[in-house]
Amino acid sequence: MATTRKKLTPAQASLQRAQARLAHAAVQASVTGEMRHGPAQTRPQVAATALAVSSPFSAQGNAYQLMLAQLAEHRAALKEIKSVERKAEFKAAILPVYDAWVDGVLASDKPGEDFVFTTALIWHIDAGHYARAWQLARHALAHAMPLPPTYERDLATALIDEYAWAFLAGKMTAAEALEILPQVLETTQPFDAPDQARSKLHKALAYALLGREQGAQEVDYEALPLQALQSALPLLRRALELDQQAGVKKDIERVERNLAKKEPPPA
Repeated sequence: MATTRKKLTPAQASLQRAQARLAHAAVQASVTGEMRHGPAQTRPQVAATALAVSSPFSAQGNAYQLMLAQLAEHRAALKEIKSVERKAEFKAAILPVYDAWVDGVLASDKPGEDFVFTTALIWHIDAGHYARAWQLARHALAHAMPLPPTYERDLATALIDEYAWAFLAGKMTAAEALEILPQVLETTQPFDAPDQARSKLHKALAYALLGREQGAQEVDYEALPLQALQSALPLLRRALELDQQAGVKKDIERVERNLAKKEPPPA
């Protein structure tokens, strides 16, 4: 008796095609190597050329256009997914398709518009790959790479917003925040960004220093080390300066009160 195959959703079908293309590209690249592509080609070109062997878009243009075509297919699949959580899972699953391209761009260390690269950057944040995303972000900021027109924010503002939100919403651990948020704060400082966004980033870093993680137990301020309180206070004050609605006034009062108890009196 013949079995009935379950019909795939558009997102599942797109992921299946992407996985097949990725596997095929890896085989082609490993078998042909430089014999086919020559040593002068960059890694993105090699990966995209291998991908083009099975791609219906192969007659349409160069390697970048091929990657844009793949990106458009994945964007279309994402539109079919209603759940934000499932969108993030889908992005995590398809991002390996773009790894060779992204790594090639990083290795080239050259400026230039690349919507494949900057979209992958944002998708890595959405997928919770914060360290990998920051690796891409440093390159993109250094070379003034714009986000695609579909994003309403510039790159610096998007990074400030998304990294701050990731910790405040409980998506990023305090350990990750303490590693990455200071770099985001310092690297984006020269760029123009809304005060509210920058306020949120200061608040997020201060909360990470204080151990105030979303869903965690209430922080015992009296038990916090002196250094944590001293480091967090200027960040909280700056957050309030930038946005009076930042919601940090009580935190400032608690930190100041406990610092008064812990700091030695002036001589």
